[in-house]
Amino acid sequence: MDYSIERVKLGDEATLAFIQTESWKAGFKDILNPDTLLRCTQVDKATTMYRRLLEQNIGNGYLLKVEGNPHCIAWWDATREKDMSGYAELICIHSLQNQWRKGYGSKMMDAVLHDITAAGYSKVMLWVFEENTRARRFYEAHGFTTSGKVKPNIEPKEICYEKNL
Repeated sequence: MDYSIERVKLGDEATLAFIQTESWKAGFKDILNPDTLLRCTQVDKATTMYRRLLEQNIGNGYLLKVEGNPHCIAWWDATREKDMSGYAELICIHSLQNQWRKGYGSKMMDAVLHDITAAGYSKVMLWVFEENTRARRFYEAHGFTTSGKVKPNIEPKEICYEKNL
């Protein structure tokens, strides 16, 4: 199938929000409690968040389309972790369930890691729910390893992965 990856722009916020919230519904239904999942998958709030990020030019967002149809998003920026200065942070990578396990997430990951390297970073980190074994296998297949860091006082537990580029 034909695919393309492009940088996101103002006007893409509703598409970004839709993909993120649908991905969360499919991927986290057995990880998050129903109230938390409902609160975190409100399309209008996600749309507002992406509009703000785009208007303020915060971070680097990408949209992958399959046969012209939006399918996968990713976002990265400098890490938000005070003790990981010099790292980039992969803030999210989400795709719609109908195309899972077809290689599009890997294509997006490759493009994002290339751009992170081109921006001058030699290390990247991310947070993932400990119970999200599907995502953890994906990250490990792309060379990420656990750092031993855990987000304190967060349930479900989030663990840190990192990778040297």
